[in-house]
Amino acid sequence: MDDVQGVRPVSPVPADRGSVSADRVGPVGEHPASPEDMGRVERAGPIRSPKVAVDVPEAPGGAGDAQVSTGDADLISDRYVDPVRPSRSVTAVRRLAGLLTVVPVLRLAVARYAVPPGVADRVGCDGCGVAVGLDRPLPALGPTARCPDCAGRVGAAPFLVEALLVVAVAVLALVDGPVAERVALAWWLGCAIPLVLVDLAVHRLPDRLTWPAAVGTWALLGVAVAAGAGAGAWLRAVTAGVALGLAFATTTLLLGRRGFGLGDAKLALGVGALLGWQGWGAVVTGLVLTFLLSALVGVVLLASRRVGWSSHLPFGPFLVAGTCATLLLTG
Repeated sequence: MDDVQGVRPVSPVPADRGSVSADRVGPVGEHPASPEDMGRVERAGPIRSPKVAVDVPEAPGGAGDAQVSTGDADLISDRYVDPVRPSRSVTAVRRLAGLLTVVPVLRLAVARYAVPPGVADRVGCDGCGVAVGLDRPLPALGPTARCPDCAGRVGAAPFLVEALLVVAVAVLALVDGPVAERVALAWWLGCAIPLVLVDLAVHRLPDRLTWPAAVGTWALLGVAVAAGAGAGAWLRAVTAGVALGLAFATTTLLLGRRGFGLGDAKLALGVGALLGWQGWGAVVTGLVLTFLLSALVGVVLLASRRVGWSSHLPFGPFLVAGTCATLLLTG
């Protein structure tokens, strides 16, 4: 076996050397390094690994920064990449794809129920009569909202549903609360988008959207109670929803067409539940913001001569906007 350079072979300690002191460190029988041995080590230079070497360049001030270099790779990344967790861009793409799957359902609801009172629900294109459904969602139920045969517009205007969906997602992200409460809000927002567009188009709020919005919101808030929230919040939410719905319905019975419609009363069932869950102060704030917003828009439309004094504005969009604004302020 070859000797290692710079290390003397072990030889026995001569008898005339005397005893070894206790402070001597090292294996028994090994001589201390001599000046000749140290010289050999200095001439051989530092021992370097074939894979990793340490290079300390001299800085202008005399201090050096240690840099690690490798033989196989020139650079070592200072960012740790988790091979399991997806990156932010991948997560954003997945969420966007999830939102796009909801768009055909919302557009189908708008196209089907945006018809005048007493008219059957729309099942196809008004121009050529081709059937419109989820079995063939594109392009009729896509962002362009065009019939595949005659290229006529179907339902809501292009990219309008998508814009409202982005606003709804922003509201859901900004409002804090337990998971079950946020699921209830997501359900109500999903129903509110087609309700707003249908009310703007034909001044009606169909029962096939208002009842699911109210019942689903009440039920999901009940799940929030089972998940740990107090039962008092759910009772307050139901009481506020019923009280608000009855108040709107009373104006219809007393004032007729000059009052609120029954569709507004049914929409108020879910609105009152969401606001009542936050507290009675939120209910009052929501009503004040709703009426202020409707009055402001009415004045602007009157000043621009878009409407007259006898015109009837749809109240559903203002009720939805006032509810979202209140939840952002108090939620």
